[in-house]
Amino acid sequence: MESEYVKSVFDARELPRDRLTEIAVAGKSNVGKSTLLNKLMGRRHLAKTSRTPGKTRCLNFYRVEPDKSKAFYFVDLPGYGYARVARTMRRDWGNLIEKYLRHPDRPAGLLALFDARREADQPEEEWLEWLRSWGRPFLVVLTKVDKLSGNELARSLQRWRRLANGPDPVLFSSVTSQGKDKLWQWIDDVRLTSARP
Repeated sequence: MESEYVKSVFDARELPRDRLTEIAVAGKSNVGKSTLLNKLMGRRHLAKTSRTPGKTRCLNFYRVEPDKSKAFYFVDLPGYGYARVARTMRRDWGNLIEKYLRHPDRPAGLLALFDARREADQPEEEWLEWLRSWGRPFLVVLTKVDKLSGNELARSLQRWRRLANGPDPVLFSSVTSQGKDKLWQWIDDVRLTSARP
């Protein structure tokens, strides 16, 4: 698989203009977005990971060309929730994300990441409610599932399935690669049904 970092976008006017399909990835700043992206792209350090929550402060675009099929972008959205940054900067992130997600033809779909070990808080519940009204495909992904016992995971899945109120959440582990094939299947389906001319 060919994959490369393309650019970081701090302003909606800087979005790429090559009309490739875009799959966004969103979640709290410590949920494992960069780790998931690296696992999907088969690269260890392409998407930068950090022990400091909130490292991503822009839209990061990664061009991916799987199995010589048509290229597309993964778009890593700024994390939210635990970032220890100025409130005005968090507001700017929110404005950037909203402008991007309200664009008429981008992104084609979104992976919404949540930590399987945690209960949903109010901002996450509101985020899911907004996604349900968004009008585009999204998929709930529960990360770090390898850290839960079988019974804990079953309870977590039941809880998040009720909140998602849509397709079953995908259970993902960067350690065991659980869920990787299901994620690619969903991504490919979205790309095929929403490819730009």
